[in-house]
Amino acid sequence: MKVEISVPEIVDIFKEIQEQPERLFEMIRVEIRDNVGQYLSKLMDMELTHFLGREWYEHGQGKVNHRNGSYRRGFTLKGIGEIQAEVPRDRKAKFTTKVIPRSKRYEDELREDLSFMFLTGISTRSLSMISTRLIGRKISPTQVSNANKGYSGLGFSDQ
Repeated sequence: MKVEISVPEIVDIFKEIQEQPERLFEMIRVEIRDNVGQYLSKLMDMELTHFLGREWYEHGQGKVNHRNGSYRRGFTLKGIGEIQAEVPRDRKAKFTTKVIPRSKRYEDELREDLSFMFLTGISTRSLSMISTRLIGRKISPTQVSNANKGYSGLGFSDQ
């Protein structure tokens, strides 16, 4: 990836950083989220290529399945926040990606963290209110409650 930037743009960036140093970290976080989203999109595209058994624009024999665009999907990662990825589709709707499971909105480590905080006494409503600050995305009290159902990752059992 080649990045071209002019000297005046660099001067403006340094002035902004001197005036508001916290903006640098926000710019870095946004860049990381964008890069992770692009990386996961590419990974899922390669997964679809493997599923179809051929590369882009490669013709197949007989009744074959084809690519059918993509849809945008949000997914929250611990330490990164909410990323946006392009999930590819096929015409016959047979492809399901393993990279970002269909029904999941955040990774399992976040679910474990939410459950741990809930088990230590923080209410679902409180967790919902601080979720944006903690993980970069709002999680409803119902989602916090659902994250705790059947959780036994701390050595506790459901007995």
